[in-house]
Amino acid sequence: MGRPDGSVVLIAVSKRQSVEAMAQLASLGQRDFSESYLQEALDKQSALADQQVGASIVWHFIGPIQSNKTRGIAENFSWVHSVDRPKIAQRLNDQRPIELPLLNVLIEVNIDGEASKSGVLPEQLPEMVEIFQNLPRLKLMGLMAIPAPGSSDGFRRLAALN
Repeated sequence: MGRPDGSVVLIAVSKRQSVEAMAQLASLGQRDFSESYLQEALDKQSALADQQVGASIVWHFIGPIQSNKTRGIAENFSWVHSVDRPKIAQRLNDQRPIELPLLNVLIEVNIDGEASKSGVLPEQLPEMVEIFQNLPRLKLMGLMAIPAPGSSDGFRRLAALN
């Protein structure tokens, strides 16, 4: 309500789903798919590349990022929803092929300070945002958080950080 038409995008979480199920969903108009395991995503990307719907898929990486996985993510995704450290941002920037569009990224914020979750703490966010000023292959698109179970105002607090 109150948003422009087309401003909200449904992103299907496709981890552990078959290529066939993804192709069927894509044939119905679903274009954005997300994965949290790099190798599973690369296998699906390869399998779907030969299908008519494959070229229209927008790939999102949503999982924790290990340093040794940044090249595969930088080369094969349009969006990354879980940038949580300067080192990861730098590696994604350095490994993004110049012929590809800028890599859209979201900074992951640990909005409730949970020890079991990744993400920058809210007070660390300004420093993390500043890092993106010197990363020309990345496009900072916003913030992402997964509030603690039972947190009634986590998303409100995240919105206030924007």
